Amino acid sequence: MVVEALRGARVVVTGAGGGIGAALARAFAAEGARVAVNDLDADAARKVADEIGAAVVAGDASGIVPAARTALGGGIDAFCANAGVATGGGPETDDAAWEAAWDVNVMSHVRAARALLPEWLERGGGRFVSTVSAAGLLTMVGAAPYSVTKHGALAFAEWLSLTYRHRGVRVHAVCPQGVRTAMLDAAGPAGELVLAPTAIEPEDVARAVLAGITDERFLILPHPEVADYYAARAAEPERWLRGMNRLQRDYEAAVADRAGKEQDA
Repeated sequence: MVVEALRGARVVVTGAGGGIGAALARAFAAEGARVAVNDLDADAARKVADEIGAAVVAGDASGIVPAARTALGGGIDAFCANAGVATGGGPETDDAAWEAAWDVNVMSHVRAARALLPEWLERGGGRFVSTVSAAGLLTMVGAAPYSVTKHGALAFAEWLSLTYRHRGVRVHAVCPQGVRTAMLDAAGPAGELVLAPTAIEPEDVARAVLAGITDERFLILPHPEVADYYAARAAEPERWLRGMNRLQRDYEAAVADRAGKEQDA
């Protein structure tokens, strides 16, 4: 695939030390982009950067725009807000965990946009790629902080698109279901029940993103069936909630079964 919009573009990818972020960084570099690889894990970021000939900008994704701009020679053409945390639990989850999920999954996108928009609006162009999740369109059993903040990330991406598209800013919301990454490995019974059966590789997500950029599509669905789930949720919310509640009961049974096995062991 040849994506003309990426040839020579200066691109930042956050959370790119592994998983989807690393796959995006590799894909963009293969298309001729100049890439800055960000991750909290500086060694992981450096390993990916060395592999593809990219710059390294380690640290918290919330505040890397100035350093990334310098690393890319003075400007940023595309920013991939990919870093995220998969916080589980419900209302009982403590405030610190909710705040961390909100900070990483939503506010890091807000802070990046705040830093990027003056440059992009002045020259009439820029691209913001938000790694959301199918949980932002639907929900995720057993993970209220993740579900709520991913809805927030999608809402912010929508707002950016409707507000600035006539001024040259392109926005994409990437909403995969299960992807074979460390995050899926850590998802426990919910991941095994909901995500693992149809999980795809990070490289599949990257290919979907390249296709979405080529087509200038806002909503990028690496699992195409999510479009049908999203439509059903909107058209028949009561039926959809009943179905999700059945899934919740299956999840509770899986958690109880795992707890019993651990107790026996």
